[in-house]
Amino acid sequence: MGLFDDFSRFLEERLDEYLRNNPHLELFVLEEKLREQEEETLTLMTDLKRQEKQVQDEIMGIAREIQLWHARIEKAKAAGRADLAEPAQAHEASLLRQGNQKWGQMEMLKERIQQTQELQKKIEVRRKELQTKVSEAQATRSNTRTTQAGESFGWNQSSTANSGNLDALEKQFRRWEAEEELQQLKRNMGR
Repeated sequence: MGLFDDFSRFLEERLDEYLRNNPHLELFVLEEKLREQEEETLTLMTDLKRQEKQVQDEIMGIAREIQLWHARIEKAKAAGRADLAEPAQAHEASLLRQGNQKWGQMEMLKERIQQTQELQKKIEVRRKELQTKVSEAQATRSNTRTTQAGESFGWNQSSTANSGNLDALEKQFRRWEAEEELQQLKRNMGR
């Protein structure tokens, strides 16, 4: 466990260091994390809405049962059957408690859905901001490459220009050296 933790920490530190040295990649990693969070949020939203629908259906079922038992209570009271009306009233009260609990669950789910929607909007905004930064970083990298290529081209051009100058200088030296040799020959012949 300790060795695994050390190795895991070592890898995380190397990754952090690598990302610090390559900031454009850090933006891609952040964008990927936000995309994953967005997917998780959408999955959570789907699950919460499914739970909300299930609780709503349960509340509707309880409401129908309350309606049925309320009618039975009234019928038993009208017939003077207290032996049936009293247990029916207890059952109706139990159904009302169940309904209240389900209503509380539904309210809690609605609140979580609202919080999840707000979170999803924040993630969406953050992701758009990050995409803009990624685009800017890519444009900057492209410009840097173009500039470096231009500088390389300039270096080559100056090198070519230098070699042209060198050729001219070489010719001047050869001509001067030839003239000097000729002058030396003339002097030697004149002796």
